[in-house]
Amino acid sequence: MTTYSAVRTTGIYCRPGCGAKPLAENVQTFELAAAAEAAGYRACLRCRPYRVAGTVADEAPELVCRAVQLIITGLLDEADETALAARLGLSARHLRRMFNDHLGVTPDQFARSRRAHFARRLLDDTDLTIADIAFASGFGSLRQFNRAMREVFRSTPRELRERRRRTDRLAADGGLVLRMPFTPPYDWDAMLTFLAAHAIPGVESVVDGTYRRTIALDGDPGLLELTAGGADHLLLRAHLPYWEGVIHVVERAAQLVGLDTEPVLAAAQLGGDPVIGPLIKARPGLRVPGTWGPFEVAVQAIVRNQAPGEANEILAHLVSTAGTPVAGLRHELTHAFPSAEALIAQYDGPGRLGQTLRGLAQEVAFGNLKLDGAEPLESLVQALTRIDGITEVAAHHIALRLGARDAFPAEVTGESEAWRPWRALAYMHLTQ
Repeated sequence: MTTYSAVRTTGIYCRPGCGAKPLAENVQTFELAAAAEAAGYRACLRCRPYRVAGTVADEAPELVCRAVQLIITGLLDEADETALAARLGLSARHLRRMFNDHLGVTPDQFARSRRAHFARRLLDDTDLTIADIAFASGFGSLRQFNRAMREVFRSTPRELRERRRRTDRLAADGGLVLRMPFTPPYDWDAMLTFLAAHAIPGVESVVDGTYRRTIALDGDPGLLELTAGGADHLLLRAHLPYWEGVIHVVERAAQLVGLDTEPVLAAAQLGGDPVIGPLIKARPGLRVPGTWGPFEVAVQAIVRNQAPGEANEILAHLVSTAGTPVAGLRHELTHAFPSAEALIAQYDGPGRLGQTLRGLAQEVAFGNLKLDGAEPLESLVQALTRIDGITEVAAHHIALRLGARDAFPAEVTGESEAWRPWRALAYMHLTQ
């Protein structure tokens, strides 16, 4: 977990390892860059804290983490804190108090800081125009963008672009290339192994150390490629139909490969367990994977649970039947995964499995089941298992991929009870 140091006498905050040596009595620490900014500090020009992973500590309450997930997916782009709180069953006042108590910022301040930091990375890494960067970062207007960058970085976007270093710019022969920072340790090889084992034919592939997948943005196809970058970052190459809202594409990709959270507290508390402790010591960089598409991962979990021996064949048929064709791709990528509405209209799988998938699709399409990570684990599992054919194991697998840190897609034993509330991480160590 990154801890930021802010110096009262200079009004500047830094990331760990910065060469500045202030007096200890002048230093105040923050767990989030957004909290330092909310307290009036500006980012150090030397160590550039916006270039490191700004994840929320896993010691924050799960409800706060679920709120952060909703912010990351863009809920506050078109709504306000009241709508965010309502989705979580809270008052806006109570949500703001929880954010201030545990993160040191309000939800709006958190969202604004994420947008500004992402924009600053685009200014460094890419040659996108200032206007493109504003809308790619989730800002509603150039005026709003310019104001936020002045408030966070004390400079205009054009001045910030002029300061980028020669080694910052990522050369691209196609697509948009971005760094995706993480705090080591991070086990990319283990994540690739998991993604390869769960790859949906036609939609995902893992070849030569690179994960690729098709996506659809408002019905238009795109392609993402993730590969190792350096000791503290992955590289994402995105081929997209437009740049607006790229921040949410990148953050969803980060969630997919487990870069959105650092299991510091989880690893510490599980480290003393006689079963899980040695596994964590052996592979300290193992993370819990997320998902690009919640409906997609729910369909996959059901298929692999009901028909494990035929899962790839069934998924391939479903994708080719109801998915959106994407032409001209290599690595056997042919379609974007179908929406719930497309599955209802075009897929007619036989037997109990077909009925279960249609039941899931109907609940999602009609708005009765929301797979956005806002529900507590118990509520989500109950909602899923009410659909005929979805077992508790499948429901827990879906919940795990949606970010529920206590999800456990296996038989619950007395031993596993000791791993609460971090059973998702324990499960990954047991199965990888």
